[in-house]
Amino acid sequence: MRRAVVDVGSNAVVLAVMEKQKAKWQPIADSSQVTALGEGLKHTGLLNEAAMERTLHALAEAWGVASKLGADTQAYGTMALRLAQNASEFLERAQEQETPVAVLSGEEEALLGLLAVATDAAFPGERVVCVDVGGHSTELGLYDRMAQKPIWQKSFPIGTLGLRSLLGDEETLDRRSLLRACELVDDALVEVPADNSSPRPTVVAVGASATNLASIERELSRWDPDQVHGSILSYETISRFVGKTWSWTDEERASLVGIEPGRESTIHLGALILERALHALRAEEVGVSVRGWRHAIIEDDTYWFQEKS
Repeated sequence: MRRAVVDVGSNAVVLAVMEKQKAKWQPIADSSQVTALGEGLKHTGLLNEAAMERTLHALAEAWGVASKLGADTQAYGTMALRLAQNASEFLERAQEQETPVAVLSGEEEALLGLLAVATDAAFPGERVVCVDVGGHSTELGLYDRMAQKPIWQKSFPIGTLGLRSLLGDEETLDRRSLLRACELVDDALVEVPADNSSPRPTVVAVGASATNLASIERELSRWDPDQVHGSILSYETISRFVGKTWSWTDEERASLVGIEPGRESTIHLGALILERALHALRAEEVGVSVRGWRHAIIEDDTYWFQEKS
């Protein structure tokens, strides 16, 4: 049995294909293409035509790959499609090209991301916090492994594309803009629940900001999920990256070994959001997972039974 989920995100279209082998789901293919569906959304409230065309094309390509692999396929959208006034137009066009997209709620996105890492032995600890930095939102949640249940999960209205818009869509930024960005992110994350318990929960980051930072840190010339998954980024490492690349041009950031093409316009912003999330959580480091909510959907039969009912 094979299943595939296409993540139609605010900044990229990401595919995961998995196969059930001996009662366990194993990854067999994945892909990612930056399409910036939510580009300019913060200012206009609308998805622009070029972004919709790029994303629909990438969606069709990802769906085609999954179909060739014999996988049952579903696609889901996130914050850009929750926010955009013309989201229905995009959804209609996706339906017309026979690649239908459902839209996750913020709560659902946060819970699924949390469940994707909740039982992963690569990240030890009695409790796990998941951080997922996206293009227009950032999801956090806490899972208690002893109780085998989520404690809380929430979607926060701050992401890389939105932050770039709030900073004037400038490539190169100065110290004043860095301080302003910190204020914006901290304000957005102000409702992260306080946790003074000991031992501290293990913090795990999913999503492209974290995986690209890990790939860059290791100077991986080719994407290698085995080297990225389970790696650790310290708060200091992330902060240094922000300080180093904040004033760079997109072209300079694109030259970093290990970065995914298309991430050069947002990687510094994603790193800052991740840093501020760790600050809010009082965490000194974060583990990096190559999994995400798309994997949790693949592994959850209820999503597939509902489709067939």
